[in-house]
Amino acid sequence: MNEPLKNLVSKAPPTDHPPLLKPKVGVLLSNLGTPDGYDYWSMRRYLGEFLSDRRVIDYSPWLWQPLLQLIILTKRPFSSGAAYKSIWNNEAGESPLMTITKSQTKAVHTAITNRFDSNVMVKFCMRYGNPSTASVIQEMVDAGCQKILFFPLYPHYAGPTSATANDEFFRSLMKQTWQPVARTVAPYFDRPDYIDALASSIETAYSQAKVRPEVLLCSYHGVPKRYLMQGDPYHCQCQKTTRLIRERLGWDKTQIVTTFQSKFGPEQWLQPYTVEEVARMARVGQKNIAVCAPAFSADCIETLEEINEEIKDSFVDAGGEHFTYIPCLNDSEKHIDVLTNIISENLHGWV
Repeated sequence: MNEPLKNLVSKAPPTDHPPLLKPKVGVLLSNLGTPDGYDYWSMRRYLGEFLSDRRVIDYSPWLWQPLLQLIILTKRPFSSGAAYKSIWNNEAGESPLMTITKSQTKAVHTAITNRFDSNVMVKFCMRYGNPSTASVIQEMVDAGCQKILFFPLYPHYAGPTSATANDEFFRSLMKQTWQPVARTVAPYFDRPDYIDALASSIETAYSQAKVRPEVLLCSYHGVPKRYLMQGDPYHCQCQKTTRLIRERLGWDKTQIVTTFQSKFGPEQWLQPYTVEEVARMARVGQKNIAVCAPAFSADCIETLEEINEEIKDSFVDAGGEHFTYIPCLNDSEKHIDVLTNIISENLHGWV
């Protein structure tokens, strides 16, 4: 065998070659994010990053940034910090979203390892805050991941959620000398196993309620109506999820409705607004209601504080009597099965 060909088939690299790691496949779960604490400066850093994202607030930076830096970030960290403090996991020193995401990641890792092998690495990152997308990708590359499946934990596509998570993922890959092969997971808002998991959680909550709710509100995070008119499919995907839940439960249209929460700023957002709709229901005599949040993969500030405190207060203040909040799927067995099924399908050909 001639010398050049012999070098090509040599098993060991030259002594001066950079170390070669055993190739791995990575699965990177991504959620919205959380502040490191509920103090002023932790909240300001987190809100500054979040509200500076052009996918979230797409106004001209020349107009938006002075308003954000000089007014909003002077006041809002106090109110948002108080909201986080009311739900904070003091024992772990972190937000509920962080606690739940860690638990989800651990459970998914166990399930994936059982299905495949230890060469599949499962980690999580946050779009805003820590651990950042870039830092976790670097950790995975350093561990030998040559292929990464990126999984934004949003059942529905929207510019301010799935799209910005993907943006950050690909921006982070730009920093890599040897980029891993990449795949991203599609929205899963209409998957039968996801719908069944949601419906099962609703059935469980109804069976445990002291008074059976007269109507269920599926409350989705809102976005400006302008996004719908520009072609964002989020509104239509939310409506389909509600319809599929209704069909799975065998209910009629009077028993379940779609609403939207978390309106921010002066624009018209997707309607009806959850906080207004619960008050309207109480005033017209619907005194017993339930609320679930199908667009959230884990309980967070928007569910534990906004729904179960602010929106509940709006209902009670208008004369409502029994308010049932149905938790997100979180780290439930059915949810982990759904996430693992999605990952397994998207790893096809890699493992």
